[in-house]
Amino acid sequence: MDYKTILDAVELFDGATAEELESVAAICEEKTFSKGENVTAQGEAGDELFVVCEGFVEVLRTGTTPGQTPRSVVHLGAGQIFGEMALVDRGPRSATVRAASDTTSVLVIRQEDFENLCDKNHHLGFLVMRNIAADLSFKLRHSHLTGR
Repeated sequence: MDYKTILDAVELFDGATAEELESVAAICEEKTFSKGENVTAQGEAGDELFVVCEGFVEVLRTGTTPGQTPRSVVHLGAGQIFGEMALVDRGPRSATVRAASDTTSVLVIRQEDFENLCDKNHHLGFLVMRNIAADLSFKLRHSHLTGR
């Protein structure tokens, strides 16, 4: 699998050069999950970002009421990411994400590896953090408009 080609289609890396994408590809690890298998669990510590390569994942959230059934928030497919907040902090996961296809493959980028890369290349770090901020801003505005 050509990680650089996958990363080139990911909005998080908009503006990155070919060399920067190659450096990110070098720190990626590919993992495969079966349908129904959790990739992340809401509330657990997070230190990884995930890029969907093949298949689909389902994002589920449980409210604050104990015993509440998780509700499906969104399905993500190839080129989409989740866990991006882990690049900013190591806080608890805000959702459970599970494989929704028979076979789902993702690229994993660990926070520590990404931080080391950004220490060497400040331009890449700036681009990614700018893109994360723009995405979170969009999501906040959207949720504000829809009353969620």
